[in-house]
Amino acid sequence: MRFLAAFRIAFRALLRNKMRAILTMLGVIFGVGAVITTVSLGDGARVMVQQQIATMGENVMLIFAGDFRRGGVSSGSGSSSTLTLDDMRAIKRDIQGVRNVSPEVRTSRQVIAGNLNTSTSIIGASTEYFSIRSWTLKDGSFFTEQDISIANKVAVIGSVAAKNLFEGGSPIGQIVRVSMGGGGYGGGGGGGGGSIPFTIIGELNSKGSSPGSGIDYDDCVIIPYTTAMKRLMNTTSLRGINVQTETMEVMPAVATQLTNLFRQTHRIAPGRPDDFTIRSQEEMASAMSAAQETMQYLLLAVAIVSLAVGGIGIMNIMLVSVTERTREIGIRMALGARPRDVLAQFLIEAVTLSCTGGLLGIGLGVIAARMLTEFKNWPTLTSPEWMLIAFAFSALVGLVFGLYPARKASRLDPIEALRYE
Repeated sequence: MRFLAAFRIAFRALLRNKMRAILTMLGVIFGVGAVITTVSLGDGARVMVQQQIATMGENVMLIFAGDFRRGGVSSGSGSSSTLTLDDMRAIKRDIQGVRNVSPEVRTSRQVIAGNLNTSTSIIGASTEYFSIRSWTLKDGSFFTEQDISIANKVAVIGSVAAKNLFEGGSPIGQIVRVSMGGGGYGGGGGGGGGSIPFTIIGELNSKGSSPGSGIDYDDCVIIPYTTAMKRLMNTTSLRGINVQTETMEVMPAVATQLTNLFRQTHRIAPGRPDDFTIRSQEEMASAMSAAQETMQYLLLAVAIVSLAVGGIGIMNIMLVSVTERTREIGIRMALGARPRDVLAQFLIEAVTLSCTGGLLGIGLGVIAARMLTEFKNWPTLTSPEWMLIAFAFSALVGLVFGLYPARKASRLDPIEALRYE
C-alpha cells in the first residue's frame, strides 16, 4: 500500500504541471520512437535479404570470371574471359558433392514482338539452370538437351518481359526477335545489325528483384547457352558458372575443391591471385547484412543519444521540482515521512515520466514504421521483443537520471526545508 500511495502522490504531482510533463517526455518519446523505427527497418531489410537470397535456389554457389589484378588494380568479378565450357565440364567430372552445374552467359539486348519492343536481359544457360535457381514454369515447357546440342532458337521468358512484350497475353508459341547489336559479358559482343527470331516455349513464374542490386530477375529471356554463344554473342567464354551442391554442409569443401581445380587448370602460379571469384549464398547474405547492420548501428546510436538527452531533461525538471517542493518535503518529513519515502516518491515520478514517454514512443515508432512501408515501400518488421527492450530502457533512463534529484530531496534537512520560501 505504501508503494501505491507513493505512486498516487507522484502521479498527482505530475498532473499539476501537465504541459511541463509532456515537454519533458518528448526526448524519451522521440528516442524510443527512433529505436523502434530503426530496428523495424533493420529487421525488415534482413528478412527481405534472406527471402531474396532464397530465390536464388538452395545450396547455390556462383563462380564469376575475373578478379585478377594487373598493376595492383582488380578488374572485378565478371569482367574478364577466364571461364570456359571446359571449366564447367571439369566441375562435373572432378568435383564431389555437386548436384547441378550450369554455365551462364548474359547480355542486354532489344527484344521485339510485333509492334512492341523492350530492352531486357538475355541469359544463356543449360537445362539445369532452372533447377539450380528453383525457377518454375507458369506455362509451357523448358528447353531440352537436344535444343542445347543443336543450338536451337527457343526461349523461356520471364514474367516482366512477357508483360512488356505481350501486354498480358500468352507468350507461348509467339515469335520474338532479339537484336544482334550490343555488348555481352565475357567475350565478343556479336556486333552488327539485324536480329534473330526465337520461339517462346515457356513462361516463368515471378521471382522478384535481386538483393542489393535491384535487378529484376523476371525481366529476362533465357535461351540455350550454345545458342547464345554461337548465334548471338559470338563468344567462347562464360560470364559465370552456377553450381548447386548436394547439401549446405559440403559447400566449404566444394569451394576448396573448385579453387584448387581452377588454379590448376588455369595454370595460376603459387602466390598469384585467382582469375575467378567464388561466392556462396551465405557470403552474399553476410555481406549485405553487414552493410545494413552498420547503418542500423549508426541510427541506433542517434536514437540512444536522443534517449540520453531525454534523460537529462527528466533530471533537470526533477531538480526544478525538488526546489519548488522543498517546503512540501519538509512538511512530509515533519509528519513522519522517512528519507526513503521521499526518495521513492521522486524516483516514481521520474520513472513514470520516462515509462509514459516510452509507451508513447513505442506507438510513434510502430506508426512511423508502417508509414514507411505504406508510402515508401521500405520493408519493416516490428519486433515485440524490441518493444519490451525499448520500454525497459526508457524505465532505466528514468531510474538513472531521476536518482540524483530523488537523493537530493531525501537528504533535505526538515527544519531547513520548513523555513524555505
